[in-house]
Amino acid sequence: MASLLGLLLAILLFWAPPALAAVLQVLEVKLEPCPQADVGAQPEFRRPLGASCYALSGEVLNSGAKPVVDTDVFAQILDASGEPVLQNRTRVGSIGDVQPGRSAFALRLSVPAGTPGPLQVSHAKAKGFSAPVRARAGVNDERLPLELELNLEE
Repeated sequence: MASLLGLLLAILLFWAPPALAAVLQVLEVKLEPCPQADVGAQPEFRRPLGASCYALSGEVLNSGAKPVVDTDVFAQILDASGEPVLQNRTRVGSIGDVQPGRSAFALRLSVPAGTPGPLQVSHAKAKGFSAPVRARAGVNDERLPLELELNLEE
């Protein structure tokens, strides 16, 4: 009996509750070419068969009372003929933690050069967790250059 209680106590002490997934709304989505001054655009590396830099921006709505952490944005990016631009890929990037309420975000996407435009975004959503599932960034980490260039507020 004592060994059973000891085993149960060990399980309770070392068992971590699973991080529950949360789906968030993505609003006011825009997809536009990256600003010319964006360091990620790398104009000196552009080639006819290379890639074009696009900025996907918008707002995420966390209607819960707690932050959602390790949040990823998912969307389907379509070309002028309605074909997917990013084959077999709907995860377009990570936006980190989302506090309750509305939060602005921006992601940089590489789109194959020569993709017929205008590009469209559909089925945009964000998914995150109630507890961290990845290594955490430091408290004093700076905002990304793209976020600064697009004047996104924290």
